[in-house]
Amino acid sequence: MQKGEIKMVRHIVMWKLKEDVKPHQAIDILQPKFKNLLGKVEGLEDIDVGINYNGGEYDIVLYCVFASKKAQDDYQANPLHLEIKTVVHSLVCGRTCADTEF
Repeated sequence: MQKGEIKMVRHIVMWKLKEDVKPHQAIDILQPKFKNLLGKVEGLEDIDVGINYNGGEYDIVLYCVFASKKAQDDYQANPLHLEIKTVVHSLVCGRTCADTEF
């Protein structure tokens, strides 16, 4: 990547579901909500959420691509994202995330 080139951001979040929440239940709730953000959140280029079929500590994975770090920061404060965050908190008991530029 050349100096001064705009860098896009990958935002990956993984959640551990509460014991009483099944992965398919969570996806049925979360997938339409996250997909609805496309075209409504400026700088959000792609978004997908799915079940981690490899097992392990985390059950659900969210993958987002943002046009820039600023777009990602704006997403974090966006009221539509904050509404979904409330729903997510009702379903999960653990979270980890990673962000990379490309």
